[in-house]
Amino acid sequence: MSEQSARRQFLQTASAAVATTVLAPTLAFAEVEVPAQSTEYTFPSDWGLTYNYEADASKVRAHMVIATGLAKGSDRMEDFGKNLKKEMIDFVSYYRRFPQVAGKPSFSTLYTSINVLAGHYTSYGYKYPLPEKRRKRLYQEYAEIDKSLKRNR
Repeated sequence: MSEQSARRQFLQTASAAVATTVLAPTLAFAEVEVPAQSTEYTFPSDWGLTYNYEADASKVRAHMVIATGLAKGSDRMEDFGKNLKKEMIDFVSYYRRFPQVAGKPSFSTLYTSINVLAGHYTSYGYKYPLPEKRRKRLYQEYAEIDKSLKRNR
């Protein structure tokens, strides 16, 4: 076998291995079930930060899960979205200043989710529910955030 054909064979094998690794879905993403949208929910009364990272991250995540599941025509949907966007902005503004928090996997995943939801609100307003593809991605991220918070990471 010549050096050129050996190199060609190596590149084909390596590119196939990379393609399988990159394109194969992770188990965590495959396990997440996306609930149907609903107009029934309890409007939270616990808005705002407590300045305890674990408590605040859990609360913001919980509020985001509710927002992601809201259907068009939900009662007080616009008020919920405005309160949530303010809470998300306050959360990111406060906690990104602390390197010990900003380096946690739960923070970076929550930050990504916050950007997705805040971007939806900015582009489409508070009265429009999230599209199915965006909801699925967010529910996957919420599951990852929950796992990270349980591990204190």
